[in-house]
Amino acid sequence: MNKFTWRKTDTPIFRSRTEPAGSRSGREGAPRSAERKIGVSVLRQPSFMRFPLQDRILFMKRLGMILNAGMSLMEGLHMLKDESRTRSATHIYASIIADVSNGQSLSSGMQRFEPHFGAFCVNIIRIGEASGTLRENLEYLAEEMRRKQTLRRKVIGALVYPAVIVIATVGIVIMLTVYIFPKILPIFSSVNAALPLSTRILIAASGFLSAWGVALLIGFVVFCVAFGFLMRVPRVHYAVDMALLHTPLFGALSRYYNLATIARTMSLLLKSDVGIITSIDLVADSTRNLVYRSELHAARGRLVQGQKISAQFKQKPLLFPGIMVQMVMVGESTGNLTGAFAYVSDMFEEEINELTRNLTTMLEPILMIVMGIIVGFIAVSIITPIYSITQSLSQH
Repeated sequence: MNKFTWRKTDTPIFRSRTEPAGSRSGREGAPRSAERKIGVSVLRQPSFMRFPLQDRILFMKRLGMILNAGMSLMEGLHMLKDESRTRSATHIYASIIADVSNGQSLSSGMQRFEPHFGAFCVNIIRIGEASGTLRENLEYLAEEMRRKQTLRRKVIGALVYPAVIVIATVGIVIMLTVYIFPKILPIFSSVNAALPLSTRILIAASGFLSAWGVALLIGFVVFCVAFGFLMRVPRVHYAVDMALLHTPLFGALSRYYNLATIARTMSLLLKSDVGIITSIDLVADSTRNLVYRSELHAARGRLVQGQKISAQFKQKPLLFPGIMVQMVMVGESTGNLTGAFAYVSDMFEEEINELTRNLTTMLEPILMIVMGIIVGFIAVSIITPIYSITQSLSQH
């Protein structure tokens, strides 16, 4: 009967005394030929790596279900790799399998792809491995990421309708002024009569778009590309984020979204026994809005000095509403910051739900009025001179 010894590593590895030292094939007994194949696939990294949120949710959820069913971590990773549909996902799974086969932890393998998983996710997995709650942390991560995805879809969905109306209005205006109106213009030119002001404005606009339309389109594309590059400059990104927060209606939507995400992430980290300073750092690094990131770093500085996090929030009423400051103060006083941040997150998620439901109702009449004014102006500019010409001809 073989005897076994135990050696402490990132992930426990059991080895038989009768097994040669060079024949280790990982915790789950994966053959060395499989490891060699894994090594080859890891080297073939796609030129464009993409691991979207939906794939991350499936990774967490399925791996948690596999572990809950009593299967091993390696078996679960191999199943996920076999079911992957993209080259990026296959490469990530193969790399993690290779790392775990070589005795590293799951979080260490994921850390190589931290830009895709995020520091927050990697740290939660690491905490689960250390505390023996990996399965629970995977399932909780999947649920939190799903809620974040739902929240993001609600925000994007609320902006789709206004965007469609604006694009439709611009398309109609371009079609009328560039393609339809120039065909009617010779009729106006052949008549020696004074044209209405609206028609003269439309003629000037039509001539300008016909002459410079292509240049305007190229300029717009260049502007979008330049804006994308400028957003990589921290000062520009910060200024854009600040301007967005001051925008009517959309500023409130952006503020509620960031606050709900920050509070939910803080609650999860504190619930996992992560220190408050480390939690602030992780939340700040995972926040895309640079205005909130700056304030979170400032709050961390206050914590290091022995002050309360609510003191920093209280100085920025535009970014952190009074109800949030009060709840954080209550959490600090009672020692239940986890519950306070969870309550704040639920509250702002409800605010987003209410705002997104009312956004279409509020914007629809405004957009319809603007669209009606523009289209009506063009119609009047075309019909009025035609009516005048008809009246003049009938009199003669």
